[in-house]
Amino acid sequence: MIFGPVQTAAAAGAILAHSMPVPGGRIPKGTTLTPDHLRTLAEAGHDQIVVAQVQSGDVEENAAAARLGAAFAPTPEGVGLRISAAGAGRVNLYATVPGVVRLEVEAVDRVNAVDPMITIATVPPWHRVEAGTMVATIKIISYAVPEAALIAACGAAPGAISVAPSQFQTATLIETQVGADPPNTKGRDALTGRLDRLGLTLSDRHVVPHETDALARAIAQAPGQVVFVLTASATSDTRDVAPEALRMAGGQVTAFGLPVDPGNLLFFGQIKSRPVIGLPGCARSPALNGADWVLERLICGIALGQDDISAMGVGGLLKEIPTRPRPRSS
Repeated sequence: MIFGPVQTAAAAGAILAHSMPVPGGRIPKGTTLTPDHLRTLAEAGHDQIVVAQVQSGDVEENAAAARLGAAFAPTPEGVGLRISAAGAGRVNLYATVPGVVRLEVEAVDRVNAVDPMITIATVPPWHRVEAGTMVATIKIISYAVPEAALIAACGAAPGAISVAPSQFQTATLIETQVGADPPNTKGRDALTGRLDRLGLTLSDRHVVPHETDALARAIAQAPGQVVFVLTASATSDTRDVAPEALRMAGGQVTAFGLPVDPGNLLFFGQIKSRPVIGLPGCARSPALNGADWVLERLICGIALGQDDISAMGVGGLLKEIPTRPRPRSS
């Protein structure tokens, strides 16, 4: 592509680089200039204009953006994405289902490293989305890019972005109580909101004494496809009441402790094929906390191990919850 000033009379077929005033209005930038445009510009006194001239071997910005979008999502519905039409060198990718965004970060980096004029910006990895959420935006910065660069970028794109949808429809929350008074509904209300966004419904409320035997029976008999446990007393050790109850019920504890704050006192595992998540006390608030990162991925079928949990520390210092009983700064 050639970019720069030319005589107006010689600019037919070029792309106007900057909007130009003419009688009755303006000719917007990005306009492919016709002889009529050139006459209007000349009559307005514009003898010289700045244009972009697409050369052999170049791809115009909208065509380039559309090709790159198709490379990221060759079968859009199959990866939970919708590709917008191209305009001003931009194409957007939108989620078509609720879930979490799966990114191959190195592949996205390779696309952005091909040519500074070829760019894609995405949401963070594992970002929760709803249908219609923008997942990524592709922008061709210049009016055209070399075909060879576009081919290289498209070659790195396949499989780099997808939305992992929810794999479950129902969940059970088991709450424990100490003494005669049942817990308030804050925890259940907050979890209901979290699960609604992913398309899950909660079964009837289930409150049991804060005892290993009672909780183990409740876990084993829970009707939901995903089981949540919210204890009246915080889980302080992998042999505490809730993790031990999961083992007693015949399940396994995969990980205990989370390098995300708020959310440290979380554990998760499974019983048969059902995920079991022991919620930290901060999950009683609807504010973002570490439990969101874990439950969203597990519900969307993303396997998590201790290495995945350990890697959550960078970026894991989240906004403090105002109602927290023991704030970090105290």
